[in-house]
Amino acid sequence: MDQDVSIPQAAAVSFPREEALLIAGLLALTGGYLDAYTWIVHRAFANAQTANLVFLWVYLTGGEWGKALHYVPPLFAFVLGVVMASCLRKVAPQKAPEISILTEIVFLFIIAILHNRLPQVAGTLGLSFVAAFQPVSFPKVEGWSYSSVMATSNFRYTIEGLFAAFAGSSEARPFRRPYAFGATCVAFGVGAAIGAIVTEVTRAYSLAIPATLLVIVLLLCGLTTAKGVAAVVGVEA
Repeated sequence: MDQDVSIPQAAAVSFPREEALLIAGLLALTGGYLDAYTWIVHRAFANAQTANLVFLWVYLTGGEWGKALHYVPPLFAFVLGVVMASCLRKVAPQKAPEISILTEIVFLFIIAILHNRLPQVAGTLGLSFVAAFQPVSFPKVEGWSYSSVMATSNFRYTIEGLFAAFAGSSEARPFRRPYAFGATCVAFGVGAAIGAIVTEVTRAYSLAIPATLLVIVLLLCGLTTAKGVAAVVGVEA
């Protein structure tokens, strides 16, 4: 569905269940949580590869090779994750979201087990690999392209949507789009806050929370129909 589709059109079409706002919010919550976790524990980001690239080139230009190499593994793992998630969407497009979430859950449990013995490998390689599946398998919310692993583009779309609404948009429900994007921004921020608090309190069990959130997403994807999800998240609200 095109990014500029009107609200009436979006409401008239039953979007796929993985595009529901509830699912997008849970994924954004998970994305913020994992970024906070990896930054506190490893001083790198699982999702925000822009930041990892910036740090990589800043340290390279400063001749600090050891610090620069610290950001190579998460970038490499993210690339590998995107390639595998893309292959999954090509081979099994109907089941790709559910398989991707299940893969994330399994890897989070493996990472939690390995973290005490291989902290750097589990933290930088594993989590970045896991994080790559989300934006590939869940690229849209209610028909609009968004990101569940970063807030910049969602924040921009929120502002643009609000501007269009107050400027006199022709859409029947002009505030729906900024509401959807704004909700994902809030969810990402809340996830980061929760991740920071829980990671500081108990690192041993902190990955249980994002794993639980993903289990909820898996259940929502597997147990509901497209029309049912549209009703739950309030397309007509």
